[in-house]
Amino acid sequence: MSDPEKRRQYDQFGHAAFDGGAGGAGGFDFNNMGDMGDIFGDIFGDLFGGGSRRRASNGPMQGANVRTSVRITFEEAFRGVDKELDLNLKEECETCHGTGAKPGTEATTCPKCGGKGQVVYTQQSLFGMVRNVTTCPDCNGTGKIIKDKCPDCYGSGYITKRKKIQVSIPAGIDSGQSVRIRGKGEPGINGGPRGDLLVEVIVAQHPKFQRQDMNVFSTESISFPTAVLGGEVRIPTVAGDVMVDVKPGTQSGTKIRLKGKGMPSLRSQSLMGDHYVTLVVDVPTKLNEEQKAALCAYDQTMTGKERPKDKKHKGFFK
Repeated sequence: MSDPEKRRQYDQFGHAAFDGGAGGAGGFDFNNMGDMGDIFGDIFGDLFGGGSRRRASNGPMQGANVRTSVRITFEEAFRGVDKELDLNLKEECETCHGTGAKPGTEATTCPKCGGKGQVVYTQQSLFGMVRNVTTCPDCNGTGKIIKDKCPDCYGSGYITKRKKIQVSIPAGIDSGQSVRIRGKGEPGINGGPRGDLLVEVIVAQHPKFQRQDMNVFSTESISFPTAVLGGEVRIPTVAGDVMVDVKPGTQSGTKIRLKGKGMPSLRSQSLMGDHYVTLVVDVPTKLNEEQKAALCAYDQTMTGKERPKDKKHKGFFK
């Protein structure tokens, strides 16, 4: 083991490096195939549950991302809004300063992995000895063992605190999209940077407007005289009401386009979608005698025939 080259072969192939199985038996030179064991181990480890063969690392690692959600209105999605989130986030323990050890003590090097955070196992397979590298089960990959744990964080190095986080939601965001806040996620491992906070935005449904990408759709009722004679109609949009000239003879179901009255683009606030309005002619269900007479006169001028008068129902004794 004092020979560095033999030590490397032993670490890589175990005893098989010295029993003829790694030194060219059958025409194979395992010294030039250092990753062959890893390749076979990946294949058979996945098939037979041998565990992951990726090398563990006890170096600095970025913390995990934290996910949450926030609800906003349709109008807030149009103009953008700032929201305050109340979350439970991990912070470095003030007692042990993130070491996890009781004040006055310190963590020791893990005896099982020697501080590497990973252990190597060799096993016999159809292709010879296969090396498996796994996370050390004693130190969980940290390379350190804490005998006297911090009484406040119980050895984790972190405590959970309730914090208020401000998130700026840009105009034009759609439901299901997320806003990333850098450095507001889980703390890093072994001095690594914090993860990110991913805020999923849920836009509430609007009673009048529907959205598809940057375009907005709605339905607006117009009176029968307006549909026939034409005229101005007030159309609500997410940006405010606009006056639209309806052409004479407009049919029910006619669609009009209000250019630039839709939702803004996330990439460029100056780029706006359109608003498409479907006009539906409102047919009255209740008319007084004067209105009926006027409508009958209109019908006579259009058809040339006099409309029959309504028959009144007689009672039983009449």
